[in-house]
Amino acid sequence: MERGTWTSIRAWAVLAALLFGTSASVRAQETSYSGKIVASFDPAPAPPSDRGPADQPVAPWADRPFPINLATAFQLAGVQPIDVAVASQQIQVAASQLTQANLLWLPTIMIGPDYSRHDGQIQDVQGDVAPASKQSFMVGAGPYAVFAVSDAIFEPLAARRVVEARNAALQTARNDSLLAVAEAYFTVQQARGDLASAEDVARRADSLVQRVQALSQGLVPRLEVVRARTQARRSQQAVALAHERWRTASADLMRVLRLDATTVAEPVEPPHLQVTLVAPDQPVEELVTMGLTNRPELSGQQALVQSTLARIRQEKMRPFLPSILARGTSTSATGTLAGGFFGGGTNDDLSNFGGRFDYDVTVLWELKELGFGNYALVRQRQAENEVAVLELSRLQDRVAAEVVKADAGVRSATIRQTEAEAELKDAVDSADKNLEGLRQTRSVGNMVVLVVRPQEAVASLQALAQAYADYYGAIADYDRAQFRLYHALGHPAQAVANHQLTATPAPPTPETGAKP
Repeated sequence: MERGTWTSIRAWAVLAALLFGTSASVRAQETSYSGKIVASFDPAPAPPSDRGPADQPVAPWADRPFPINLATAFQLAGVQPIDVAVASQQIQVAASQLTQANLLWLPTIMIGPDYSRHDGQIQDVQGDVAPASKQSFMVGAGPYAVFAVSDAIFEPLAARRVVEARNAALQTARNDSLLAVAEAYFTVQQARGDLASAEDVARRADSLVQRVQALSQGLVPRLEVVRARTQARRSQQAVALAHERWRTASADLMRVLRLDATTVAEPVEPPHLQVTLVAPDQPVEELVTMGLTNRPELSGQQALVQSTLARIRQEKMRPFLPSILARGTSTSATGTLAGGFFGGGTNDDLSNFGGRFDYDVTVLWELKELGFGNYALVRQRQAENEVAVLELSRLQDRVAAEVVKADAGVRSATIRQTEAEAELKDAVDSADKNLEGLRQTRSVGNMVVLVVRPQEAVASLQALAQAYADYYGAIADYDRAQFRLYHALGHPAQAVANHQLTATPAPPTPETGAKP
């Protein structure tokens, strides 16, 4: 029996086994569950072996490009992000609280009328009880002030420190936003480079298939054609995956910038753009010192520590500083009206109107719960201070670690970038020479053989794809590490506009950019 017939029989046997196993599995599920199960199996047809890469269906990408450059992205980073807007509103809240603390000395003014009526028994000053019917009416105003002097002195000090912390938090939000935009932007750039690379490798793979197919049967077996065609199909899949990564990275960038996520970000700079904000050769010890000095998070936490110290002094001085109570007493409702136009009479008589002024000022020293409550408040404020100090220490450790990690990333990417550029040049040269070598033959005894075998050309394309990934990965990692280091050092996001953005020399490829 011929080999093709045996192959067909084995294929039908495998298909029957799969169908039988699937049927048994579905029946087992139906007996395990009481509900109705509807199973649908639609196996995809196997592609014919003689289909070439050019015959593969390509999914359409209905992209809407959105041209953007790095400077514009950074400008939007300080305007659009929600974190920056939230931090700005928190400053307004803290500033309002500071204003209220500064105004604790000022009384509250109450204005309005007061009507009082009494019918029935009433007791006079001597203690005699007698029936009476009377009424009174007053219209006027009165100041009302109840505050502790310790609060009036120390609350503004603590609130002022909170405002400083909120201002530092705003700068932190801007710096964080800049870093998020930079990382998303350079991820888009890396995806563009990967797409351009994948397309270049795919073109070379198609050319390889055509050259191998053109060779005579005596020079290469049929297996080499299949090998080349397999590489071409893998290259087409790499193009689709690279396009997907570009769209995914673009969606992340648009989310950070709060722009239309259905468009695809298309940076106007080349994908091999290199940005140097911090020199890679600076000693790491100096960088750590710089970060501990400049980071806005640290200055904000230091302000909170100072705020807790002010509140400790506030509670320690509370028993020794009085509270002020200033109230109007012209009406039966104490603490309302202090002066105005007053009149009244017996029964239904409401007359004898004239001016009236009654005011009471009390100065009191307060010992909460016999002084034990004051002691507890002092301990509470001291514990809050300890927490703030510990948070400051933890933040300092985190800043130092971020600086060291970012510096390590910059140094590593600097080395990788140099090596990756040389690797890519060699890989391009190897791929070109391997494709050209398929046209050359040499004699070995009575045999004519190729100078370069097709599998060697396939291997050169695989090495080229890896070299592309290493190159654009190193460039993107360098840029991201630069901005991480810039962020870790606490430099303000607004100062990025003063830096010059430069691109490395174009890689040795036919095309260095890609269109969506």
